[in-house]
Amino acid sequence: MDKCKQIERKIEKIKSALMELGDMRPGSLTVQTRSWGGEYNQLSYTHLGKGRTEYVPPERVREVKRQIANYRKYKELTQEWVTLAIELCKIRADNQPNE
Repeated sequence: MDKCKQIERKIEKIKSALMELGDMRPGSLTVQTRSWGGEYNQLSYTHLGKGRTEYVPPERVREVKRQIANYRKYKELTQEWVTLAIELCKIRADNQPNE
């Protein structure tokens, strides 16, 4: 059961880290070039099965990059949580008496 407690502690740390994440959004931010010259920032993402793009003004680029980073961190943390939860379920099942 010591292994269970270790996994439970890791899951609690993940939950705490998730609570500290700020605004988030999926996607990638790229610089696009206009055919007549000049550049602009574009956010591209898929949500609910629909692809979207948005213009991002220069003054919001830093904020959007932070939101994208938070989303990536969210995905990493939740994947780790699921992996730990699977491991925990297997350990608990192995420790259950057979009926």
